[in-house]
Amino acid sequence: MFKDHKRLAATDTLIGQGTISEGRLICEASLRIEGEHRGDIECKADVIIGECGLARSNITARDITIAGKVFGDIVTKGRLIITSSGTLTGAITTQTLIIQDGGKLNGNCYMEQAADSKNRVPVESDPPHITGKETVIKESKEKSRQAG
Repeated sequence: MFKDHKRLAATDTLIGQGTISEGRLICEASLRIEGEHRGDIECKADVIIGECGLARSNITARDITIAGKVFGDIVTKGRLIITSSGTLTGAITTQTLIIQDGGKLNGNCYMEQAADSKNRVPVESDPPHITGKETVIKESKEKSRQAG
């Protein structure tokens, strides 16, 4: 009876404060760590390290938010956010990196472009649509803005 009605909705996983877990963790749904985890984490959804959380882990996930402490390498196809209380020691590979005031990053950072933005031409290389005197004025304003 119960086997016919499998739950298709993914549930979030929580490692609560005061809990210590060890080993490789693979999850389909989002993961929140308020306790401590030691071991690699592979998550197809989001990972949040809470303010009390500590991860001694290499983490691979869609989006990652760090409000606690992480010791290990991070790989994300989306966004990495280090909040004002967050500390990361390790290498990062991400598309978007946000570090709030007070957040700490000790390590290397590798930024990758999204697959759909690789074919775009950068805006700076576009030819100016203004001609004559207006082009000279615009260029001189840009140079003076860059200089100081």
